[in-house]
Order: sequence, then structure tokens, then C-alpha cells
Amino acid sequence: MAIVYQHDKRCGITYAYESKSYWDKETKKRRAKRKLIGRVDPETGEIVPTDGRRRNAEQNKAAKEKLHEEALYEKALKQIAAQEALIAHLKKELEQRDASD
Repeated sequence: MAIVYQHDKRCGITYAYESKSYWDKETKKRRAKRKLIGRVDPETGEIVPTDGRRRNAEQNKAAKEKLHEEALYEKALKQIAAQEALIAHLKKELEQRDASD
């Protein structure tokens, strides 16, 4: 059993396959069966599992959207906290002005 890398020139993606060799009795030749493992990430060189039908891409897109929504929510919370701190500070200043008058 070996891992074979195959580059698709059309889209520029490299795929990783698990290759198993066997002897074909009819043709009396060695043959190989390949099973898709996944895509090879060009930046890290790691194999990203996939089933070959872009289902993984849809899941990744949904996960990215969820992370984006969470980031927006956290950003909104920070803005609200900053506004509340500013309001509290301005109220203190008003009270100090009223007390000094």
C-alpha cells in the first residue's frame, strides 16, 4: 500500500490516493486499485480528507460563515461594552460638575 499524488492541470489541485497493487490473473499483469484520500493543501502539504464530490467544500463554507457570524457578534459585544464605559464616565463627569456648582 502506498500513497500516490496526482496533479490535475485543469484546476491546479493535487489529489492524494491510496494505491494497492494486485496481480491480475487474466491479463497476467500487475494492476493497481486507487482510492481517493483527499486534496493536498498547497501551503502546508497536508492531506485534507474529501469524498471527491465537493461535499467537504460545502461543510467548510458553512463553518466559515459560522465563524464569521461569531466574530461579528464578539465585535458588537466589545462595541457595546465600550459605549457603556463611555456613558458611565460621562455620567461621573456630569455628577462632578453638578457637585462643584
